[in-house]
Amino acid sequence: MGAHRVVVKLSGEAFADPDLDYGIDPTTTKRVARELAEVQAAGHEIGIVVGGGNIFRGLSAAASGMDRANADYMGMLATVINALALRDALEREGTQCRVQTAITIQQVAEPYIRLRAIRHLEKGRIVVFAGGTGNPYFTTDTTAALRAAEIGADMVLKATKVDGVYTADPATNPDAEMLTDLSYLEAINRGLQVMDSTAITMCMDNDLPIRVFNMTEPGNIARAVAGEDIGTLVH
Repeated sequence: MGAHRVVVKLSGEAFADPDLDYGIDPTTTKRVARELAEVQAAGHEIGIVVGGGNIFRGLSAAASGMDRANADYMGMLATVINALALRDALEREGTQCRVQTAITIQQVAEPYIRLRAIRHLEKGRIVVFAGGTGNPYFTTDTTAALRAAEIGADMVLKATKVDGVYTADPATNPDAEMLTDLSYLEAINRGLQVMDSTAITMCMDNDLPIRVFNMTEPGNIARAVAGEDIGTLVH
């Protein structure tokens, strides 16, 4: 069963040069935008929550001594830069797109207004949600869960660079096994790297399934939205 209205969580890595892991790479951004435009053209309503780790990582800055709230606000501003880059790429693909941000920056984006976001989706526009929740101490994963609940999405799609959720880090542990089906509580109790616990709990409380999939493989965004059995389903 394909989802009609979805929230796609794109990490900052979705914009970065694959070899460098930072900055905004036009080729990568264009490929992601093209896939999203094709999915939207097939009749799905898409909200996108963007991260900012390719520009600035709040958590790692806080770990190195920066004030956590200050670091998080800088991270939120980084997401606005990614959102504008994605909007530009989507519009080049002929898709109408609006950026809504939880931090008010009137010259560059609309403020986040729930009913307006829903209206945009109903009119066939993609909505990119930037600025996180507008509050420090909350991740963009939690933002994805929150926005999905607010706009009545059918599913949260977490686009990553790995095929799904593993029992351990597949990059460092050759024995790591991929899990295709998980319960919310299992994900939290086992400390699996699906999303942070706040995000998973919010999805659990609102009965929002999460699909974690590899977006570096062409066509996977469309497959995930169409409800194909790829990656890991947390429900």
